[in-house]
Order: sequence, then structure tokens, then C-alpha cells
Amino acid sequence: MSRQTQTMKPATAAKKLGVLLDATPAEFQEGVVSREELDALQADPPEWLRDLRRDGPHPRPVVADRLGVSISGLARAEITEPLTTAQIAAIKEEQPEWLRNERNLRAETQREEARLKAEKAGQAERPKRAKA
Repeated sequence: MSRQTQTMKPATAAKKLGVLLDATPAEFQEGVVSREELDALQADPPEWLRDLRRDGPHPRPVVADRLGVSISGLARAEITEPLTTAQIAAIKEEQPEWLRNERNLRAETQREEARLKAEKAGQAERPKRAKA
């Protein structure tokens, strides 16, 4: 039984690589990417991929992560365009009020999610103890 090679669209591969598709080379944008090619790009990134990851422009999930906010937080701040590493650094340096607020909101959300997860785990433990 032969194993069929899995391929993906360039947009999917770019997303998995954490880069903006429009900033990738034309040959990447126009082709398809196999699972093996994606693994090779991740294991030994070519110069263009290293440059994109270092300098950008970065897609929203990467921008949000580097700023320590949610994607929704970026939208509330009306940041809809990809940003470069230098632009992200400038925002961090400036520390605008929206950034401080969104970071606080994200931290609160993460604490609440952790509390709920711990609470749920505690509830799962109780029935086990009752049976023992």
C-alpha cells in the first residue's frame, strides 16, 4: 500500500511557519508544499524565512504574541495591518495605554482560565476518591 504525500496550500504552510504569505518568495506562493518540505523548512529555514521571522512583516497572531495581547486586543486597538519587528519594538517602547490595558486583560483571562481548569480537575478527582 503506497502512502500518498500530503500537500498543503501555500497559505496554510505560511501560517504553520508563522510568516505572512504575501512576504514570501513568489515560488513559495505559487506552489504547493508537502509535509516533508514544511518539515525541512522548519528544521533548516532558508535565508528568506529566517529574515521574515526576524524582521517581518508579521501576521496578526505573531504581532499579538510579541506584544503580549490577544488578536482581539489588536482589533480593539485598530491594528489590522501586519507589523515589522521594528514597529512592534516601537509600540513596546512607547507603552501606549491600550497596550497596558490589553496586557492586563489578557493576564486576567489567563488567570481565570487556569482557575477554571484547576476547578474542573478538582471536580474530576472527587468521584474517584468517593469510589475508593
